[in-house]
Amino acid sequence: MLYCDDYKMTSPTKKIKLAILSCSYNRLKKTARFLESVVKQKISADYSVDIYLLDDNSPDRTANYVESNFPSVHVLKGSGSLFWAGGMRTLWGQVMIKDEYDFFLLFNDDVVLFNGALNRLLSAYYLSDYAENIILGTVQDTKKRNITYGGQKITNRFTGNTVTLEPDTVNLKACEIGNANIMLVDKSTVNKIGILSDLYTHGIADYDYTLKAVENGLKVWVAPGYYGCCDNDHGVKWLSQRTPLKKRIEYLYSPKGLAYKQHLLYVRKHFPLSLPITFIKLWVKTLFPFMYDMFKKDKG
Repeated sequence: MLYCDDYKMTSPTKKIKLAILSCSYNRLKKTARFLESVVKQKISADYSVDIYLLDDNSPDRTANYVESNFPSVHVLKGSGSLFWAGGMRTLWGQVMIKDEYDFFLLFNDDVVLFNGALNRLLSAYYLSDYAENIILGTVQDTKKRNITYGGQKITNRFTGNTVTLEPDTVNLKACEIGNANIMLVDKSTVNKIGILSDLYTHGIADYDYTLKAVENGLKVWVAPGYYGCCDNDHGVKWLSQRTPLKKRIEYLYSPKGLAYKQHLLYVRKHFPLSLPITFIKLWVKTLFPFMYDMFKKDKG
């Protein structure tokens, strides 16, 4: 029998194969903590689990460390220029060639899972009566005070503004946008909409994927409860007016900055009416960050 917290589920009727997917780049300690939290998870006998990590040629030799200390993890090596979306897409594509997995579970390598998290997440899947599902696991900061990543509900269809959903204790919550820090995707979903889009280099790809699922009639859910910790220490920041203009423009176009072209592509695809406003905001943030800060303060 599978359980989601204290809620009883119906057991799957066959052995189910799960591929765990994650990417790493030059943060060995975080990657090691993540893998430690994964390999110690106790998995129901109904499942067979394979763990895959793509290391994008990390200078700190993450791949060598993982191969030596986590022999159960299958390590693939990247070119060094894949970034997050490129790395996950490359790994996912390679794993799909085997055509043997019923589920794909995407993780960021800075997540530390709670004990029993994996069983609870898999159990949550069976709360849905639909054929194609994406299940998001919500994570908190290390002090367990705030939600850092999970699922979001769109509050304004024009602008694409969202609110982060707090998970229920028992039931799934429907959402439209989600982070792939913990994202369970079934094979039926992949058969229908594929994997992460090759239009995105680093971020945005998980938002695009969940929106694409919803737009194609699939379901995206926030699973009950919390599944781990992951601090939001690598989000996009706005550079101050004191930063040289050249650096601000570089940041505007950088995949790890504002990802200007891909950001506009995402907005054009999913929230086209807000494209002119988004264009203006990105350039104001870059050319006149003090004006943007004043506007935000006045609005707040």
